Amino acid sequence: MIPTTVGMNTLTGYKTADLNHLQQSVADVLFTPIGSRVMRRNYGSHLFELIDQAANDSGRMRVIAASAEALLRWEPRLALSNIQVSAESDGRVCIEVRGKLADDTPQHFSVAYGGTS
Repeated sequence: MIPTTVGMNTLTGYKTADLNHLQQSVADVLFTPIGSRVMRRNYGSHLFELIDQAANDSGRMRVIAASAEALLRWEPRLALSNIQVSAESDGRVCIEVRGKLADDTPQHFSVAYGGTS
Protein backbone atom coordinates (compact mmCIF):
# COMPACT_ATOMS: atom_id res chain seq x y z
CA MET A 1 0.00 0.00 0.00
CA ILE A 2 1.23 3.47 -0.79
CA PRO A 3 1.91 5.88 2.04
CA THR A 4 -1.28 7.65 2.97
CA THR A 5 -1.92 10.57 0.69
CA VAL A 6 -4.94 12.74 1.26
CA GLY A 7 -6.56 15.30 -0.97
CA MET A 8 -9.93 16.70 -1.95
CA ASN A 9 -12.23 14.93 -4.36
CA THR A 10 -12.66 17.30 -7.29
CA LEU A 11 -16.30 16.28 -7.81
CA THR A 12 -17.64 16.17 -4.25
CA GLY A 13 -15.28 18.37 -2.24
CA TYR A 14 -14.93 15.60 0.33
CA LYS A 15 -11.67 14.00 1.42
CA THR A 16 -10.14 11.35 -0.81
CA ALA A 17 -7.13 9.20 0.00
CA ASP A 18 -4.68 6.57 -1.18
CA LEU A 19 -5.62 4.82 -4.45
CA ASN A 20 -8.60 7.07 -5.14
CA HIS A 21 -6.30 10.06 -4.69
CA LEU A 22 -3.71 8.48 -6.99
CA GLN A 23 -6.26 7.87 -9.74
CA GLN A 24 -7.59 11.41 -9.43
CA SER A 25 -4.02 12.76 -9.57
CA VAL A 26 -3.24 10.72 -12.70
CA ALA A 27 -6.32 12.16 -14.42
CA ASP A 28 -5.34 15.67 -13.27
CA VAL A 29 -1.82 15.34 -14.69
CA LEU A 30 -3.06 13.93 -18.00
CA PHE A 31 -5.91 16.37 -18.57
CA THR A 32 -4.15 19.58 -17.51
CA PRO A 33 -2.68 21.36 -20.54
CA ILE A 34 0.95 22.36 -20.12
CA GLY A 35 1.12 26.11 -19.58
CA SER A 36 -2.33 26.43 -18.01
CA ARG A 37 -1.43 26.24 -14.32
CA VAL A 38 -0.32 29.52 -12.75
CA MET A 39 3.03 29.30 -10.91
CA ARG A 40 3.56 25.80 -12.34
CA ARG A 41 3.52 26.34 -16.09
CA ASN A 42 5.31 23.08 -16.93
CA TYR A 43 2.76 20.90 -15.05
CA GLY A 44 0.44 18.68 -17.08
CA SER A 45 0.62 16.85 -20.38
CA HIS A 46 0.65 17.46 -24.12
CA LEU A 47 -2.66 15.59 -24.66
CA PHE A 48 -4.57 18.76 -25.53
CA GLU A 49 -2.19 19.36 -28.42
CA LEU A 50 -3.28 15.98 -29.82
CA ILE A 51 -7.06 16.43 -29.73
CA ASP A 52 -7.50 16.83 -33.50
CA GLN A 53 -5.00 14.13 -34.44
CA ALA A 54 -6.14 11.10 -36.41
CA ALA A 55 -7.30 8.11 -34.37
CA ASN A 56 -4.86 5.78 -36.11
CA ASP A 57 -1.81 3.90 -34.83
CA SER A 58 0.38 6.97 -35.08
CA GLY A 59 -2.11 9.10 -33.15
CA ARG A 60 -2.44 6.45 -30.44
CA MET A 61 1.35 6.29 -30.09
CA ARG A 62 1.47 10.07 -29.62
CA VAL A 63 -1.17 9.83 -26.87
CA ILE A 64 0.75 7.00 -25.17
CA ALA A 65 4.02 8.96 -25.37
CA ALA A 66 2.45 12.17 -24.02
CA SER A 67 0.78 10.23 -21.19
CA ALA A 68 3.95 8.36 -20.25
CA GLU A 69 6.06 11.53 -20.32
CA ALA A 70 3.65 13.38 -18.03
CA LEU A 71 3.14 10.53 -15.56
CA LEU A 72 6.85 9.76 -15.30
CA ARG A 73 7.51 13.39 -14.52
CA TRP A 74 4.59 14.27 -12.24
CA GLU A 75 3.39 11.09 -10.51
CA PRO A 76 6.26 9.53 -8.52
CA ARG A 77 3.92 7.21 -6.57
CA LEU A 78 3.39 5.06 -9.67
CA ALA A 79 6.12 3.09 -11.46
CA LEU A 80 4.64 2.94 -14.94
CA SER A 81 4.71 -0.37 -16.80
CA ASN A 82 2.09 -0.03 -19.57
CA ILE A 83 -0.30 2.46 -21.15
CA GLN A 84 -2.99 1.49 -23.64
CA VAL A 85 -5.29 3.83 -25.52
CA SER A 86 -8.64 3.10 -27.11
CA ALA A 87 -11.18 5.29 -28.86
CA GLU A 88 -14.79 4.68 -27.81
CA SER A 89 -17.76 4.93 -30.18
CA ASP A 90 -19.10 8.01 -28.36
CA GLY A 91 -15.90 9.96 -29.04
CA ARG A 92 -14.22 9.36 -25.68
CA VAL A 93 -10.61 8.33 -25.43
CA CYS A 94 -9.90 5.75 -22.74
CA ILE A 95 -6.37 5.63 -21.33
CA GLU A 96 -5.55 2.47 -19.37
CA VAL A 97 -2.63 2.84 -16.99
CA ARG A 98 -0.74 -0.06 -15.43
CA GLY A 99 2.09 0.16 -12.96
CA LYS A 100 3.32 -0.64 -9.49
CA LEU A 101 3.32 1.26 -6.25
CA ALA A 102 6.42 1.69 -4.08
CA ASP A 103 5.66 -1.62 -2.30
CA ASP A 104 5.38 -3.46 -5.68
CA THR A 105 1.58 -3.66 -5.49
CA PRO A 106 0.33 -3.77 -9.09
CA GLN A 107 -2.25 -1.16 -10.07
CA HIS A 108 -4.52 -0.86 -13.08
CA PHE A 109 -7.08 1.82 -13.78
CA SER A 110 -8.59 3.76 -16.64
CA VAL A 111 -9.25 7.42 -17.19
CA ALA A 112 -11.47 8.69 -19.98
CA TYR A 113 -11.75 12.03 -21.70
CA GLY A 114 -14.13 13.68 -24.13
CA GLY A 115 -17.18 12.24 -25.79
CA THR A 116 -20.73 13.37 -26.18
CA SER A 117 -22.80 14.49 -23.24
